[in-house]
Amino acid sequence: MQLKLSASASSFPPLLLIAPFFFWGTAMVAMKGVIPHTTPLFMAGVRSLPAGVLILIAAVVMGRPQPQGWAAWLWISLFALVDGTLFQGFLAEGLVRTSAGLGSVMIDSQPLLVALLSLWLFQEHIGLWGWLGLGLGVTGISLIGLPSPWIFNLLGAGADMTIGNWQDFWARGEWLMLLAALSMAIGTVMIRYVCKYADPVSATGWHLFLAGLPLWGISSVVESQQWENLVASEWIALGYATVFGSAIAYGLFFYFAKSGNLTGLSSLTFLTPVFALIFGNIFLSEVLSPLQWLGVFLTLISIYLINQRDTLAGRNNIVEKNTAQQQPVLEASTAQNLNPVTLPLRESEPEFLP
Repeated sequence: MQLKLSASASSFPPLLLIAPFFFWGTAMVAMKGVIPHTTPLFMAGVRSLPAGVLILIAAVVMGRPQPQGWAAWLWISLFALVDGTLFQGFLAEGLVRTSAGLGSVMIDSQPLLVALLSLWLFQEHIGLWGWLGLGLGVTGISLIGLPSPWIFNLLGAGADMTIGNWQDFWARGEWLMLLAALSMAIGTVMIRYVCKYADPVSATGWHLFLAGLPLWGISSVVESQQWENLVASEWIALGYATVFGSAIAYGLFFYFAKSGNLTGLSSLTFLTPVFALIFGNIFLSEVLSPLQWLGVFLTLISIYLINQRDTLAGRNNIVEKNTAQQQPVLEASTAQNLNPVTLPLRESEPEFLP
């Protein structure tokens, strides 16, 4: 969601405000640690369906209205397919082949895709800062996901892009994470239509619940030994990803939005991959190459520029306005000081413009 932090956000403790992004980032690490002993689609279903049930229970306790009419259920079903089934499926399959930190960076590149979709569908303004962010984002993601020999070849370093390098590219999970980010971006755009017909909290619960059904259905057909090899600590990790990484994270997100203290949280989106990178290094000993670290840095900067493009443009407009207002005063003062007729005949204290 393309949202911005409001000035009244200070009524919440900072640690509480960043909690959803902490949970989302650390949930990636928890899932990555479990994936060797389970299957990706089963794990994706575990993160979706039970979390949806928890959010639906919370919606009933909060007195949120349930969806009514075929239009509401149609949009929720489409939302569940794109932002739930496809997103969670691509994410889980990508985690099998890439690290938690890099996966989180790729997933959280979705503001770049949302900006492009919004420009295409709603003619939303991107502006200078937005286009700069998009350019940095494309560069950063390329450094993360493309094979190093191909990048060095583009830079004229003499490395060749062989068939084996391309096979290595398709065997990696970064391109699946990009598909997950694309699914999430489309879902972000779709939520505008979903909220026309359904309450956002109830719609979120139903979309997670419905998304988990096909994930578990496909898993039962194409996967085996989904839970036989899981130990107690790994069930706890899955529970953490479900309860904290999905249900509570989404719950806090919508609670902040409902309270009126935040018009949005996406200005903090860049914290999610930061947490994933830190805890991935601590618990999973994940190490990135220098090119990938550069890509991570550029991607995080791009996410910030995309989310804050209106704020940055507003500051520039204020500076330009103030400069324009002061310019006639400066010109008049300069003209007065250059005119010998207006010079005083006695010494006086110089006057300075405020």
